[in-house]
Amino acid sequence: MTAKDKYLISESESLLSALKRLNEFECSDSLTLFVINDKSQIVGTLTDGDIRRQLVNNFPLKSPLRKIMQTNFRSLQSENIDIQKLHKYKEEGITLIPILDNDQHIIDIINLKLYRSYLPIDAVLMAGGKGERLRPLTEKTPKPLLKIGDKAIIDYNIERLISYGIKNISVTVNYLKEQLEKHFSSPILSTKINCVPEPKYLGTIGSLKFVPQFHNDVILVMNSDLFTNINYEDFYLHFIEHGADMSVACVPYTISIPYGIFDLNGRVITGVQEKPTYHFYANAGIYLIKKELLNKIPQNTFFNATDLIESLINEKLKVIRFPLTGYWIDIGKHEEYNKAQELVKHLN
Repeated sequence: MTAKDKYLISESESLLSALKRLNEFECSDSLTLFVINDKSQIVGTLTDGDIRRQLVNNFPLKSPLRKIMQTNFRSLQSENIDIQKLHKYKEEGITLIPILDNDQHIIDIINLKLYRSYLPIDAVLMAGGKGERLRPLTEKTPKPLLKIGDKAIIDYNIERLISYGIKNISVTVNYLKEQLEKHFSSPILSTKINCVPEPKYLGTIGSLKFVPQFHNDVILVMNSDLFTNINYEDFYLHFIEHGADMSVACVPYTISIPYGIFDLNGRVITGVQEKPTYHFYANAGIYLIKKELLNKIPQNTFFNATDLIESLINEKLKVIRFPLTGYWIDIGKHEEYNKAQELVKHLN
């Protein structure tokens, strides 16, 4: 029996059968059954509360579930995952949501006790770099596998992506790739991670061309050596809301100059700014891109994400920025690595 199957029960089974099934559930399980017909299509739901109400009303225990199931159940369609509707279900206190195909078959069940969301995107993490600024730590270990606390850097990112319901995750590998391939030889939180060998160093986004298949129309691309608590659902909804072709997660960056700065016109001083502060947004190395635009990445050519950004801007396509709140550390140098080691001590 799969994790999904334990929540399924036939409409022809009895109220007593449903009660016995729910009695076998663990304390952490949501006490809900999805009722299916002889074609394996969902036709209703039954909760622990529904059963208790029937027992109070002396409903016969041998009665078939089709007579007592709730038919106004909540669900999402796999072909068009509506995240706003998912939010509404959360607010209603619903914790189990069936994902249906066009024929009303349950293809997945999202447990909102375990997952934050169910984002219809693929994710690719870039893990092919040598991490030269972190030597000697990276002489025998690829940077994504360096430990932050008791866990590899990349695993924090993988597990966070999975927590948002992202199921199609690839990791592009190059330097010491055998270690990464071994690391992901077993599923992470029941999710198989696809390792994609990069034949040569192709920049921060060039290796995307070697991912064999994408399952969704929006692709999330990120550096694997980031330590961040970015809200991927907010990132995705912002992307959809603004009809973007590409969205770049950005972190605020402030520069304060401790001197008076002159405004000049040639030699002539036209004004003075006393100890000015400048505010910028820096590239966080996390992107959302429409799948159709990946064909703009050249084949087998060194190509950075910033090259793609400039290309899309030149073509008058819509590239937007998403302000990243929370924490974000780009673990490129020993200082950042040590900062992440300290930060993780204070996280749950």
